[in-house]
Amino acid sequence: MTRHQLREADYLDHMLEAIKLARNYAEGLAREDFLADKKTQQAVILNILVIGEAATKLADSYPDFVAQFAGVPWKQMRGMRNRMAHGYFEINLDIVWETIQQSLPDIEQKIREIRPHV
Repeated sequence: MTRHQLREADYLDHMLEAIKLARNYAEGLAREDFLADKKTQQAVILNILVIGEAATKLADSYPDFVAQFAGVPWKQMRGMRNRMAHGYFEINLDIVWETIQQSLPDIEQKIREIRPHV
């Protein structure tokens, strides 16, 4: 395994761990419970930031890798990270909830599919 492959694998593993944590924090909660629970919101947001940061590092450092797996929403993960990191007091918790419920399971599946190829 090359140095590049090790780094790519490391970023993917960080993303998978952050997805697992974010989903576990919200597991069993109704939307209303999530919207009322600041601790869970902050824990989930932190992990979404980690996912976006790893996607950003991959896109910046390994553009060929990102292009090879164009089915993964790298740009959207990066964009969400940027919006959250630079506009914290304007985070739309409904979008965060939708991300947990809809986007993260899909992203996790796609990353798990490409992880063995790294």
